[in-house]
Amino acid sequence: MPKVLISDKMSPRAMEVFKARGVDVDVITGLSKDELMDIIADYDGLAVRSSTRPDAEIIGQATNLKVIGRAGIGVDNIDIGAATDRGVVVMNTPFGNAITTAEHAIAMLFAAARQIPKASERTQNGEWPKSDYKGTELFNKTLGVIGCGNIGALVAERALGLKMKVIAYDPYLTEERAVELGVTKVELDELFQRADAITLHTPLVASTRNIVSRVRLGMTKPGVILVNCARGGLVDEEALKDAMEAGHVRAAALDVFAVEPAEAHPLFGTPGFVATPHLGASTNEAQENVAVQVAEQMADYLLTGAISNAINTPSITAEEAPRLKPWVDLADKLGTMMGQLLHDPAQSIQITYKGEITQLNTNPMSAAALAGLLRAAMPEVNMVSAPVLAKERGIELTESYIDEAERADSLIRLTVETAQRKFAIVGTIYRGEPRIVRLFGVPMDAAFEPSMIYVRNDDEPGFIGEVGRLLGDAKVNIANFHLGRMDEGGEAVCLIGVDGEVSDAVVEAIKDVEQVKIVDRVRM
Repeated sequence: MPKVLISDKMSPRAMEVFKARGVDVDVITGLSKDELMDIIADYDGLAVRSSTRPDAEIIGQATNLKVIGRAGIGVDNIDIGAATDRGVVVMNTPFGNAITTAEHAIAMLFAAARQIPKASERTQNGEWPKSDYKGTELFNKTLGVIGCGNIGALVAERALGLKMKVIAYDPYLTEERAVELGVTKVELDELFQRADAITLHTPLVASTRNIVSRVRLGMTKPGVILVNCARGGLVDEEALKDAMEAGHVRAAALDVFAVEPAEAHPLFGTPGFVATPHLGASTNEAQENVAVQVAEQMADYLLTGAISNAINTPSITAEEAPRLKPWVDLADKLGTMMGQLLHDPAQSIQITYKGEITQLNTNPMSAAALAGLLRAAMPEVNMVSAPVLAKERGIELTESYIDEAERADSLIRLTVETAQRKFAIVGTIYRGEPRIVRLFGVPMDAAFEPSMIYVRNDDEPGFIGEVGRLLGDAKVNIANFHLGRMDEGGEAVCLIGVDGEVSDAVVEAIKDVEQVKIVDRVRM
């Protein structure tokens, strides 16, 4: 009988689900890292919320661990790379707390606009500070929503119900989806310039860290209100404090902080500041929803091999796994590469299946391709959530099937259209390994390397030698070098597999080569 440890506080319904499904379960909360390392080898599954932090050391001791389930969406506390290296599936529950988080954001907006927490505290202390708290109406004000996915859309819907005007920035939000939601799509700087209040609902990735920067705070209207119930690290907290003390930012309400738990924080005590201790998902309904979902998903995997809402592996039923797994892996790699090579948001996606593969269930392959594509901007996306997230952003997905393949028994072609042009990558499985056979119209036969450099260049003498010299001077070892072209002297595509990471300086040096048009790093 498989055995699961619940190491964080969660609804008792999780334990009930495990037991009803025939899974042995222990509930031991408040463990130190050393205590968890001492016992983790006894368990097949680990169910956590945000307090337990399964890092590489803990996972290294988990010799029997097969799955880590996160009751909630954020997996920042889990070392995904270490889990993947050990073959441990990491699951989350991406939709169980969306309504609760959206409601908390609206509550924080009201609290900041009317300074309810401080007014309540002083009133209960025997004061009657009526003249000190002149609030601002939300009616007819403009709310700027940064990140208009599942939670952001719910916040926008509620703000529209308050008769606010809503503008939204999201690189994956199409005009059609914006119209459907009743919001106006704008660019990021315009949002900061126009909004009376700003609310954040985006993941924390390199491109969104400190998205509320000192410069952007300087763009805002005097008296702006800021709400963050998404992720700590999205706001430059020092810059926010300065803007509040200067009177430029009227009020701010944060549920999340760059470092948690937040203790003796510089913003604490700042006039107009409201704080809650990461309560966005803390309602009875949400806690029960995510607890039940994670228990059901973990039990399914441990008992049948079915994988749902997986962060680091495709979701496939146990029956389909043997035949589908290599093709799902290929689709994920095609999407992952495409997502890193696109410089503009995808508007439509077409996935074409050729050959014998058309006789298989292609839904997991399409979901894997979508997940790979979206992962560049949304690290927490998985095969289950990817189709929903794409639909929310108005990205049109179409699938087509051709029984006869051109160059192999089976092929997958991923075509993505942006506002500027179309891009396509074609792949196949050869001797059990995924291969690239066509890249942006150029024939090629290349493997997916862990670290690659993509170059589009003019097909002229001297290019290969100069790029090789630059990589050699930087001590970057070339593992594989693939070059393809459409016509002699025309445009060529180069895909270089390298050992280790490539620095920004090396990329810039390659960009300066005369024949080079575009350079991108790709990490698989």
